Amino acid sequence: MIECMIAAPRSGGGKTVMTCALLAALRQRGMNPCAFKCGPDYIDPMFHRAVLGLESHNLDLFLASADTVRTLYARYGAGHGAAVCEGVMGFYDGLGGTTDRASAWHLADTLDLPVLLVLRPKGASLTLAATVRGLQAFRPQSHLAGILLNDCKPMLYQTLAPMLERETGLPVLGYLPPMEEASFASRHLGLYTAGEITDLQARVKALGIQAQKTLDLDRIRALCSRPERPPLPDTVPVPHRTRIAVARDEAFCFCYAETLDALRDAGAEPVFFSPLRDHALPGNCAGLYLPGGYPELHARALGENAVLREAIGRLVRAGLPTVAECGGYLYLGQALEDTAGTFWPMAGVLPGQGIRTGHLVRFGYAELTAHADSLLLRTEESLPIHAFHYWDSTQNGTACTAHKPQSGRSWDCGFATPTLFASFAHLYWAGTPRLARRFVAAAQHYEREQGACLHPQN
Repeated sequence: MIECMIAAPRSGGGKTVMTCALLAALRQRGMNPCAFKCGPDYIDPMFHRAVLGLESHNLDLFLASADTVRTLYARYGAGHGAAVCEGVMGFYDGLGGTTDRASAWHLADTLDLPVLLVLRPKGASLTLAATVRGLQAFRPQSHLAGILLNDCKPMLYQTLAPMLERETGLPVLGYLPPMEEASFASRHLGLYTAGEITDLQARVKALGIQAQKTLDLDRIRALCSRPERPPLPDTVPVPHRTRIAVARDEAFCFCYAETLDALRDAGAEPVFFSPLRDHALPGNCAGLYLPGGYPELHARALGENAVLREAIGRLVRAGLPTVAECGGYLYLGQALEDTAGTFWPMAGVLPGQGIRTGHLVRFGYAELTAHADSLLLRTEESLPIHAFHYWDSTQNGTACTAHKPQSGRSWDCGFATPTLFASFAHLYWAGTPRLARRFVAAAQHYEREQGACLHPQN
């Protein structure tokens, strides 16, 4: 099995493009690859999924323990001929930007992955070798195994490759030339999502064809081959699954694949619906999950779908077990400001209004501690979370306290009751399985209590 990580000295070096190119080329060669993303990013795995036609999975050593990460890697890598993990930020950049915890290097070290370092030779040549040498020496075991050049013209590659091999001792395993036809544009939360790029499959195909020409796939295969990992034990069948409605469309697209599996493992059947287009929740659902995404970009359509948002408001107020994260949290508010400054009505469950700030409000990892028992947490219980949002709320709640372990900054946030948990926090359910168990248990209780009256059409 081929196993490797694609990393870079800094953000903006082309990790996603190189990862997609390698995945496309391996797929074209019949290697049946799978993909992973280091860290909490939602968007890059969408591109992996567009290349492969199957889910990519996040591996995060702040949001989950090392043992859990190893288990997730084994679970989702099983049965594949190759596993490619895309790194995050700069190679050693971890928690708070001042430690290597949860960095790409930390993950490579935990999983013992060979690392292919992506370099973009813009305005540097020999200094690239000095950069690599520094990365090699920064930790006793760097796991750096090879170099890939991105956005590099063929003639420049012929000059740089032998120099880099001589100066660093690492093999240079190919390059991607400048490819305007295969670039991915960015905006305030990172890259545009895969679903927003209309010609994405043509771009992916072009990357795969180019990678076949200019990446040394045979050397990569030889360098990154690893023994097959032992299979995981079979899961125990669940006799009855409780249906939980999960928002999924352009406005609510930030949902980890592992979260859905955590819900399934706990006995749920996730059932998808669109708050943009549907006029009722799926029938016989006993829970509601509203993940994050871009509701601010679709505030008018969400507001104008009054039938569904009002029905959701009634059900949540009446006790339907509900979890809302970030964008889902904004949807449960009174109103949401769009990018033009217009406010549109939302579900009206929570007291605040979603407002545009024009800058990052809260960003990065934090520890969330509950002040009282609720749907997901118990008094004084803590769990790791991630936050990343440009919109804020006029009322953020006081059910929990979020604390950033590096800076020491703290703030109150969230609304929580026995049937509701809503905040800007992104939760990593696979790293804290009790969240899924408690949510599903509450949904099962609701299902039993409602019985034949369980809403079929709201």
